[in-house]
Amino acid sequence: MDASMRRSTVQMSEIDAHTYRDWLASGQATVWVPVGALEQHGPHLPMGTDAILSRRIATAAAEATGGLVAQPVAYGYKSQQKSGGGNHLAGTTSLDASTLIGLTRDLVVSLLGQGARHVVLVNGHYENYQFLYEGVDLALRDLGLRPGDGSCVLLLSYWDYVSQETLRSVYPDGFPGWDVEHGGVLETSLMLHLEPELVDLGRAVDHAPADLPRFDRLPVVPSRTPATGCLSAPTGSDAAKGRLLFEQVTADLARDVAAELGLACRDAEPPVAGPEAGRYGDRDVPGRAAAEPLVRVDA
Repeated sequence: MDASMRRSTVQMSEIDAHTYRDWLASGQATVWVPVGALEQHGPHLPMGTDAILSRRIATAAAEATGGLVAQPVAYGYKSQQKSGGGNHLAGTTSLDASTLIGLTRDLVVSLLGQGARHVVLVNGHYENYQFLYEGVDLALRDLGLRPGDGSCVLLLSYWDYVSQETLRSVYPDGFPGWDVEHGGVLETSLMLHLEPELVDLGRAVDHAPADLPRFDRLPVVPSRTPATGCLSAPTGSDAAKGRLLFEQVTADLARDVAAELGLACRDAEPPVAGPEAGRYGDRDVPGRAAAEPLVRVDA
């Protein structure tokens, strides 16, 4: 293969094991792990929305900080009616808590045990968080890691980085609240920016936000979930809002993580939308000041 055919990548699955081993030996290797779900997001968005968004955000942040992105965890904990419409809806394919805890535990033990200095879990599915936390805690116990040992795991949900200024721009008539932002303007706008070919606004339905009780009832009352499966309507979504959200979140997230872990950080550059996501050809990849270039050679 001609050297001109080599391309830079931050996807762990696209490099060979020997290159990865040498990268780990740097002593400052940071692996980003996107975590999502396979969950209905109404008639206009794909069921993989949570995994797609967490991967794209993790990729941009890794490019800015010199990290690598592991394969996404594409399944998540059971959808709750007050945050994802409910686990009773067709297409939502979920894990028990013990399964997600065990999977997280095994991933962290494997990554840190092989020499990664830091692991950053980027959560894109609300219901996952506490089970990811438990899996990380058990993994650190397995490894015998304690405060001050140097290695660490960061756990975050990307929406916690959406600024108030951005919210005002995305929701000029007022933000309806995170509790009903499922299949709504935020996720739809992000997908219109990043994966527009997977969005069908012609099937979107305008309806009032879900009016759910403050308690959880089990089994759920299915009629309390809007017929679309969305907890708020995507009315007003557009790619420009998605770009604003993506650029602001990835830049702030990358800077925050870099400061915490002592990494070099360039301004996060959004990866190219579509099938070449995360691949820059022969262009410079943001973040390479923080790690040696990683390449793969196409067969």
